[in-house]
Amino acid sequence: MPATLQLQRAAATTAAATRTGHKQSQTTVNTWRVPLTWDTPVPDYVSCYHTRILGPNQCCSVVVQTINAPVSSVWSVVRRFDNPQAYKHFVKSCHVIDGDGNVGTLREVHVVSGLPAASSTERLEILDDEQHVLSFSVVGGVHRLNNYRSVTTLHASPNGNGTVVVESYVVDVPPGNTTEDTCSFVDTIVRCNLQSLARIAGKKARNSQISITS
Repeated sequence: MPATLQLQRAAATTAAATRTGHKQSQTTVNTWRVPLTWDTPVPDYVSCYHTRILGPNQCCSVVVQTINAPVSSVWSVVRRFDNPQAYKHFVKSCHVIDGDGNVGTLREVHVVSGLPAASSTERLEILDDEQHVLSFSVVGGVHRLNNYRSVTTLHASPNGNGTVVVESYVVDVPPGNTTEDTCSFVDTIVRCNLQSLARIAGKKARNSQISITS
């Protein structure tokens, strides 16, 4: 049976509003589906990407971000698997170590100091330019986020003038940590990334509009 989760409103900026899903961990294999209980409608095809199979001692969560920019502007930033540091400020550097940017490409990411990690090797699992879906999994590196897999989807907001970004993940709970500790840490990183994305994509959209009208 799907684990029941609800979404709660978090702090909003003038550019975007962020929502975070409550978390759930399992001691047995179970299915988790992102609930459609927030006030921004989510298409069925989007929710399908955020249905996860949880193994023992895994947890998952979701962060939702609305952005005042068209999907095309946001996607042009998100789809760059080779350049996550464009909006992920905890990433110090990124190098593609195998592949040409298509599914199966491997990148090596180094993070800034102060985090309980040094680097991670990540594989591109989904890159869908039509439905605006990107997914990657962590397959190596020096970190504590074992079996981490993230899915990010973009779809137009109800008024058609903005973008709704949904990012969910599943990850092992590290030994000595609780589900709450693990999800609180990852949620903070994801939320900061998406708020940064909102600022960058919003600025890009405004500059594009100025260029068109000038």
